[in-house]
Amino acid sequence: MNSADKKSILITGCSSGIGLCVAKGLQQRGYRVFASARKKEDVTRLNEMGLESLYLDLTDHLSIQNAIKEILRRNNGSLYALFNNGAYAQPGAVEDLSTDALRQQFETNVFGWHELTRQVLPVMLKQGYGRIIQNSSVLGFISLKFRGAYSASKYAIEGLSDTLRQELIGTNVFVSLVEPGPIDSQFRKNSFEMYKKNIDKETSRFKADYIATEKRLTTVGPAVPFTLPPEAVLKKVVHALESKRPKPRYYVTFPTYLFGYLKRIFSSRLMDKLLAKV
Repeated sequence: MNSADKKSILITGCSSGIGLCVAKGLQQRGYRVFASARKKEDVTRLNEMGLESLYLDLTDHLSIQNAIKEILRRNNGSLYALFNNGAYAQPGAVEDLSTDALRQQFETNVFGWHELTRQVLPVMLKQGYGRIIQNSSVLGFISLKFRGAYSASKYAIEGLSDTLRQELIGTNVFVSLVEPGPIDSQFRKNSFEMYKKNIDKETSRFKADYIATEKRLTTVGPAVPFTLPPEAVLKKVVHALESKRPKPRYYVTFPTYLFGYLKRIFSSRLMDKLLAKV
């Protein structure tokens, strides 16, 4: 295993935010970064920024297959790491979500990640090493009102990752979850677009709550306390890549540490009362 093999990584969702920050940060550390995005114009822009970029749509089976084939062609059949990051949040009360909207949330946030993971695992197992890093969320282990679709997708990722980690014991392929709280990114902007597309507040009993949701989603700059820049996630990804014993979980931001602690000591009823006020 040479240093070039050990420092190659595929990152999804690199058009902005965490994905872009991690791609640039790892490139500066000497990694060969394959930065992917689902819009062709973003791929072009990333290439112009000096990143080795390619098109990858997590909802498109052929796109995933073609991306992996191209990466393996460019990198002599090897890949050290995968950072599953590309995702979006579908806001809305559970009762206001169509099944199709929920299905679309899972297509990107869960099924695309699962297929991509299955594509790279045989490569990692054959070469005898690898790292799979899943960008989950504090909403992967706690739930908040009007975030049911996103939280359900992250709970699913947590379950798949915990299971996969056990199944890979003894293989030298490690799985880590990164669990950020609020991070400064384009995430709210994208969420607002999905909210407008799939939620009809006029017919909902939560109309007043949705007005507050719209204000939060359209706020410029940090909308909640303890928001950190995406470099906070980069720091955890570096540890997951370079530690001989990467952690199963990496908390990012104060709210994640806080709620992780409170969930261990509070009853479900008490947690519900607390989270309902957030």
